[in-house]
Parts: sequence; structure tokens; C-alpha cells
Amino acid sequence: MPRPKEPEFSPEPGVLTVYSDIGCPWAGLALHGLRRARHRLGLKRVRIDLRAYPLELLRGTPTPKRRLDAEVPVIGGLDETLAWQQWQGRADEWPVSTLLPLEAVQAAKRPDVGGLAASDELDAALRYAMFGQSRCITLFSEILAVAAECERVNAEALKKAMALGAGRAEVMTQWRNAKDRAVHGSPHVFLPDGSEWHNPGVDVRWTGAEPETGFPVILSYDPTVYDEIVTAATR
Repeated sequence: MPRPKEPEFSPEPGVLTVYSDIGCPWAGLALHGLRRARHRLGLKRVRIDLRAYPLELLRGTPTPKRRLDAEVPVIGGLDETLAWQQWQGRADEWPVSTLLPLEAVQAAKRPDVGGLAASDELDAALRYAMFGQSRCITLFSEILAVAAECERVNAEALKKAMALGAGRAEVMTQWRNAKDRAVHGSPHVFLPDGSEWHNPGVDVRWTGAEPETGFPVILSYDPTVYDEIVTAATR
């Protein structure tokens, strides 16, 4: 059986390539930790290149509310600065798909929308909108509302770009590459030199036969890994 190819990641110095799903709370924890480490260490030159790993395409199911209802309180308790909450909206407002938000993050990389910095800011804002504010980010209108709150994002340019399909091809291409290559899941972080971390700093197991029927148990959590990753990106 052929071995999977090496994953695609940015070779540019100072760029972290992160494969993830916006609806994945583990990815939300990792990206929040990386962004805080970047700010705390004063390493503004470190940038994050977000790549799509849509779990709904992997599983063929909507964003799993029962699983996330078990994960969010546990993950939110690991870092209170996430400022997450359990879902406060109605059941019919649950964001069943994250494909459109993933497309928006890719479309935001366009120079007229704001580039890589805008993409990073929009990704962080969409994750907080879902996990911290219980907003239905599946909706195009909600994505644009979140984008309008982002300083680096030209929301009008994003709206026009997405109306023409910007971001869709990028998401699908990144998903195909992730499947065919050695990307292990959401989140998976890569440095330009090929160093990698899957779900960095976290060792977890589940009770029950299936995640949807059990609870996550954190065996260990080491947030210092975020400082390690961000610092290594500058070498």
C-alpha cells in the first residue's frame, strides 16, 4: 500500500500552516493558544495560513451537536480566556455546516479583502461567534456580520468575492490534499521546515464506545507548546 504524500504547507519563513475545521473546538483551542503566544511574545511577524479540513466531508454528517456539547465545557475549562459558553441558541439555529465559513476564510486571503492577516482575524472571529456567542455561522448573512466586526477585513469586498464563488475551489482543493497526504485531523500544525503537531499540547481519551455517547477525558494539557511552536516558526 503506497504511503501518503507529505502534506502541503507554506515554505515561507514565519508562517504556520494550520489544517482545521472552524466547527472543531480542539482547533479553536490550539489556534487561540497560538495567537495568544504570538501576541505575548511580541512575534507579530509570525503569520497563520489556514487550510480547510472540513469534518463534515470526512464524516458525511452535519456538525455533531451532541459531541460538541460534551467537548466544549471540557475544552473551555482548559483556558478561560476562550470565553466560550454552551450553546445558547435554539436547536434549529445550530450551525450544521461550516463549509461556507471555511470558504470565507479562504476568500479573505484575496488582497482586495485583506490578505493573510484578514483571513486569520476572520477565522478567529468566526470561531468565537460560534463557541462564544452561539451565532449560526452557517448563514451567509451571519458570516458577513462577523466580517463587518473585523478591522482587517473588507466586508463588502468579501461579500462580492463570495458571491462569485471565491473560496469554494480552495476549500475543496485543500480538503483533497489533506485526504491524500499525511494530515491527521483537525487541528494539524506545520512549520516551514516540516515540523508538525497534531492537536498540540493535548492528550485526550473518550469514555463510552463512541464519542457521541461519552465524554472527553483530558489526560494531559501543556499550553507551553504554543510558545514553542510560535518561537520555532521564527528560526
